[in-house]
This record gives sequence, structure tokens and C-alpha cells, in this order.
Amino acid sequence: MDTGPAVKEGTVGPVAVQADRGEADMAPILLAGLRAVNPAIVLVFGAKGEELAQLHARLAPGLPADCVIAGCSSAGEIGPRGYASGSVVAIGFPARHFRAAVLTLPDLSDLPVSDWMNRLRRLHRDFAPDPRRSLFGLLLVDGIAGQEDVLVAALDAALPSVPVLGGSAGDGLDFRETWLLAGGQVFSDAAVFLLVETDLEVSEITFAHFSPSDVRAVVTAATPERRRILELNAEPAAEEYARLIGVRPDELTPAEFARRPLLIRTGRRFHVRAISAVTEDGGLSLMSAIDTGTVLTLGRSEDMTQGMAEALAALPRPPLMVLAFDCILRRLALERAGLAETMSRIYAQHRVAGFNTYGEQHSGMHVNQTFVGLAFMDPGNAAAHAA
Repeated sequence: MDTGPAVKEGTVGPVAVQADRGEADMAPILLAGLRAVNPAIVLVFGAKGEELAQLHARLAPGLPADCVIAGCSSAGEIGPRGYASGSVVAIGFPARHFRAAVLTLPDLSDLPVSDWMNRLRRLHRDFAPDPRRSLFGLLLVDGIAGQEDVLVAALDAALPSVPVLGGSAGDGLDFRETWLLAGGQVFSDAAVFLLVETDLEVSEITFAHFSPSDVRAVVTAATPERRRILELNAEPAAEEYARLIGVRPDELTPAEFARRPLLIRTGRRFHVRAISAVTEDGGLSLMSAIDTGTVLTLGRSEDMTQGMAEALAALPRPPLMVLAFDCILRRLALERAGLAETMSRIYAQHRVAGFNTYGEQHSGMHVNQTFVGLAFMDPGNAAAHAA
């Protein structure tokens, strides 16, 4: 991405604040931290349904009138101390360094692609980006509607020069319904797109902790519109997958799915096609698109904590904050391995904040079991990193 001019001394980056959803009134707790940066944007992660609308109603009067407030439900949160559950994380982006416009893209199930593309192009035109500053898009999308692949492709076609990252809203581990917030309204079957400009230095981070094994399988029957595999290798999908990973079908759980995912090769890279559940008819429900005839490779897990720490340490500057979209299946794998606290410490050290997703978007693709993030850095703070 292009970076803007040097930022004045005393840069204040984005700030993340967190409140327990059990608090009688979360708004004062969140506002106490958000007001310090005079935010142009506030992202709210973790609240569900009407709780999102109520939180907006309590936050908006205490924030600048032109502050863009958006957010979504989650499968878990990443706050100032790392992984969390049952909380709300709010991230404020200071008006001194950021400006944004927001657009709701409704009716995912109907796929009004032409309308989406026209509205996205109009948003970009009206926003009139400053070529001296970094420009990027943030996408929050219903994680149950199952239309991320088409939506991301439409975004890439409508705004080819704008890097877009994001995450699919979650519903814990229930996979029933997800919610999004924009303009004070709560939606499902929709996406929220933010066009954002900043004079901070911006660096994209993507990290997946799997490498391909030599075990392959062919999807011999699928229902693409429902993201379901009916057969693998001409056998019932769940039964064959269980055989490939060496467990009984009744032992298939989200933790097993997280440990041994299915990978699809695109060019020279492998991407995860994560499994969310075993269907009633013995198939596999996925979190990304799948077609009959697809060749899948069984993934092999690598060291998640070391790889993540190395990816963050490789940033050109110490981050003021890293906005994170982190798949829930990565978190489940960490918890199963007893490494969730280790990862939380890494996230806290590098000021990572965001939410656990049902899928991630970057580089014009919808992926799973991947960490996707944007690091915001002070362009004038090179010496501290070198030291």
C-alpha cells in the first residue's frame, strides 16, 4: 500500500477498549477510553442483535457527530489483553489521522452484484481520496449467509486499486445468526463496507499455520450453493474425512476440524476450506465455496505462536495497533494445544485488537483459518524498531 507523509511528533494511534457484556451499562466504560482519541471511526465487536443497536444509541451521543460507528457480532474478541469471550471490544481511530465513509450492502442472499458495484464506485468517487495518504477498505459481512466469495469478487472488480480486508461476523460456536451494525441500524443478510484513509503507515499481515500434507481427496459430490460436501472419494464425506485424519466419525468436533483442515490450491498457494459441522446426512458443511471435482489436500499444522510472533516482529515499525480478523478455528486449535494464553500475550505485546471470525477476506479472496490484519505505524518512528 502507498503510505502518506510523515506524521507529526506525538502521534496517537488507534485505541482498543473492552467491557464485559455482563456490565449493567457498557457504554461509559467504552466511552472513557474512546473519547481520548477523538475518533473518526469506532468499530464495535462482540455484541449481538438489539444489543448492538442499544450500544450504538448509548455511544453516539458521547462521540463526535461525524464519527462513523460500525461493528458486528463475533465468535470471540481480541482485546487489550488478547483473546476474550463474553465481552465487547471497541476500537477508536483518531480523527487526527483517519477519515472514513460507510456503505451497507444489503440482500446478500439475492446477490444484487450490479447494484453493489455501482454503489461502491459512487462511494469511492464521492469520497475523493487524497493520493498522498493510504487508502483501504474494511469489510464486515454476515458469516451465515454464505456469500462472501461473490461479494469479495465484486469488491475487487469495483475497486481494483483499493486493498480490502475484513472478517465474517460470528455467533460464538452456534452458527445460527450473525448481526452487523451501521448507521445506528442492525442487519443480517448484509455486509458493511468502510472506505478508510489515513496518514499513518499501513502494513498488511496475513498468516496461516498450515502446510499441505501428501494426503489428497476429490470432492465427488457437493451442493455448492449450500457450501456442502456430500461425498469425498465417492464415500460419505464425514466418514471419509474421519478416515483420512484417523478418528471415528463420532469423534469429529470443531477442534478436530481446526487441527486438520482441508486445503485448496490456487496458483502456488494453498488456502483453507474450513469445516464448520457434520450435516445430518453425513456430509460436511464448509465455511467457504466448494464445487464437485475439486481436489483437496489435508493440511498439516505448524507452530502457530512462533509463526505469528515472527510475522508481527517483521513489521517495518512497532505497531500503534494491529486491527485483526482472526478465524475462530485458529483459536480453537490454540485452546486445544494449551497455547491460547501464549498467543494472547503475543497479541497484547503487539497491540492486536479485533475479533474471531467465521472467515477472512483479503487479496480479493474469502479464506478460512487465517489471521488477516492491518498494522498502523508512525512513519517517523523507525529508530525505535531498529534499536
